[in-house]
Amino acid sequence: MKMKEGSGWKAWNDEDNERYFGEYGGIQSYSLYELSRQQYEQLDSSMSEGDASEIMYEGRHLYMSVDDRCGPPYTIVFDDDYEKLCPWAKVIKSGRKWSDELTDAAVELFESEKNNREQRRKKRARRIKSNDALKSDNRK
Repeated sequence: MKMKEGSGWKAWNDEDNERYFGEYGGIQSYSLYELSRQQYEQLDSSMSEGDASEIMYEGRHLYMSVDDRCGPPYTIVFDDDYEKLCPWAKVIKSGRKWSDELTDAAVELFESEKNNREQRRKKRARRIKSNDALKSDNRK
């Protein structure tokens, strides 16, 4: 595992699985992303959080927490596997976790979350199939 670190951000190269991840932020706002190799390679330890976050923002959002005092704090889990993918990440949990339905709607609505659409659609389809199976079992 290789790590890059700058002011307010960290990124990892999971060499065994050829995957790349990055996190930035702190108490008021925290984000965790899956990155492409190219995005990871663009990151340099001399970069500020703002410069690094612009690169990470183009990746696939895995997790976000917000406690910015503009409303109640909240957490959004875009990929339930974030803990398995990034056990080293220092995630910050804020307030209530958004429901799967609200997260699905946000991913479909916001262009900034387009990298999550395929993963969320598959998850939603599995959830619906599972719920349908439960309903069918309950009718018997």
